[in-house]
Amino acid sequence: MPVIVAFGDSNTWGYDPATGGRFPRAQRWPSVSQRELGADFEVIAEGLNGRTTVHDDPIEPYRCGADALPPCLMSHAPVDLVILSLGCNDLKKRFSVSAFDIAEGAARLIFLARAYGQSANGRPPKILLVAPPPIAKLSEYAEMFEGGQEKSVLLGQRYRDVAEREGVAFLDAGQVIRCSDLDGIHYEVDQHELLGRAVAETVRGALAPPVVSIE
Repeated sequence: MPVIVAFGDSNTWGYDPATGGRFPRAQRWPSVSQRELGADFEVIAEGLNGRTTVHDDPIEPYRCGADALPPCLMSHAPVDLVILSLGCNDLKKRFSVSAFDIAEGAARLIFLARAYGQSANGRPPKILLVAPPPIAKLSEYAEMFEGGQEKSVLLGQRYRDVAEREGVAFLDAGQVIRCSDLDGIHYEVDQHELLGRAVAETVRGALAPPVVSIE
């Protein structure tokens, strides 16, 4: 049974932009992916509100993805595939980093996943890098994410560049879903459904054995 760890932020956790609470488990995108993949796969959701790629948050502690990823993967070993779905929180004004640097933060997570993750055959796990969709209409988070909308539209291509350079699977979530206009950064339940299906399809491709041509 392939083990998949979905490592992300509040959208992986299942934050509901309408209530500020949490969607029921079955409605969160990792659970949708589990449903689509079926019982022969195990999808472990590891989402945390406010999690960044590599930044220590001076206001919300324990949010640095680079610190959390190694023990997470060692805890769940063996892991066959790691889904890295971070970057939105790096757009907060308090970090003042470019879209390029956010993507390089994601590249650091790829390095750590390979260094600390281990699949059943003793090799590093496969990796799926998911680029966050562009920020939508900001309301209560407008000041927190000031300047982030402009950078967010660049993340799809910057993440694609990193995925190609590192040789990992890639999904641009902005081509599949959109953030809610209720707060600008979280996904509504129908978008979780769409993303979960897209992730499952990409996971199947990433885990499929290579096709060997016989000439």
